[in-house]
Amino acid sequence: MRKHIGVGALALVAAVVLAGCSAGASDNGDDATSGDGAELVIWTDAEREAAITSAAEAFEEETGAKVTLVPKNFEDLRNDFIAQVPTGEGPDITVGAHDWLGALVAAGVVDTIDLGDKASEFEQVALDAMTYDGQLYALPYSLETIALVQNVDLVGAEAPATWEDMIAKGLAAGTERPFVINTAGETGDGYTMYGLQTSFGAPVFVQDDTGSYTSEVGMGGAPGEAFAAWLGANGANGTGYISTTIDYDINNELFASGKAPYTIQGPWAISSYEGVEVAVNPIPSAGGEPAAPFVGVQGFYLSSKSKNALLAQEFLVNYLGTEEAQRALYEADPRIPAWSTLAEEVSSDPITAGFVASAQGGVPMPSIPEMGSVWDLWNAAQVQIINGADPASTWNTMVADLETTLAG
Repeated sequence: MRKHIGVGALALVAAVVLAGCSAGASDNGDDATSGDGAELVIWTDAEREAAITSAAEAFEEETGAKVTLVPKNFEDLRNDFIAQVPTGEGPDITVGAHDWLGALVAAGVVDTIDLGDKASEFEQVALDAMTYDGQLYALPYSLETIALVQNVDLVGAEAPATWEDMIAKGLAAGTERPFVINTAGETGDGYTMYGLQTSFGAPVFVQDDTGSYTSEVGMGGAPGEAFAAWLGANGANGTGYISTTIDYDINNELFASGKAPYTIQGPWAISSYEGVEVAVNPIPSAGGEPAAPFVGVQGFYLSSKSKNALLAQEFLVNYLGTEEAQRALYEADPRIPAWSTLAEEVSSDPITAGFVASAQGGVPMPSIPEMGSVWDLWNAAQVQIINGADPASTWNTMVADLETTLAG
């Protein structure tokens, strides 16, 4: 059951803690509210440790509780959390990515949180990403996504309205290619192609009214076939604008050398384009509906086995859920802030503004366990279609195979 702990309840917890309640932990160790001697253990990577320290120090001073930060390699956090929480050796809070959420819920190692009025301070896509079956499981702090990157000297800074508009401007630029996109070579890259796919109304999974993903495959039927037909028309047997000869490095080389005026990339690639004046805009629609790329979110999870769950909730909501703390996290790890006013502030930089706009129109990458079954089938079908396989039958076979895999 979701715990609804409002701001008033959190204030009460703080008051009890400040009073130094001597009741201590309950017999089963749950929800201890004693300030003196109470300890919160937080797992973080070294990159964000300093940013969390300031909030931790304020929390210690105001509550009398102790906060212990344990630095770990980010790559180890998820598996260690799943392994150690059930033993009672895990932390109260860990930093983590939103696409861990399905695995964490399935393992029973995370608890829900209630942001109360603070929820309105965050970008909706960030809250959606941290929501599973209609319940919020983490305090978000950063976003990342891909967008259309364009060479200003070749095509200007204005966002193309549609795929056709972009291609026309790219052809008019007289470059070797009007557009380039990474397909990871013969591997396929459904992640990078996703904004174009969603513009046909073909999401990988259907979302419910709460924003949570269901296990219903959403990319079948006429919308999926339309995307597949478009992909084939722009592959080896069509325009050739999309090619399996393009991997990440070749993509960046073609764009950086001025051989293609448009590409779809993330902020992590911008440093590869030294000497090129770039503009960043939302991905144009190829299928008539808005292009909605995947958005990744990072945040802070609450352990389901925390012995001080109310204190941990208090720390998350009222110490990390502040503009000051969110700013410190941004400065330590300058991804797009999930805190809306801060996202608006950093959008004074036009490149950042382009990625913010793309994220605001995007959707969380599914965190449900079923997503692990998607990538190989999905990527392979796209590569086959780009290389000339029949679009409709190839795509429909992929959808059917995926549904069979999920049903099994």
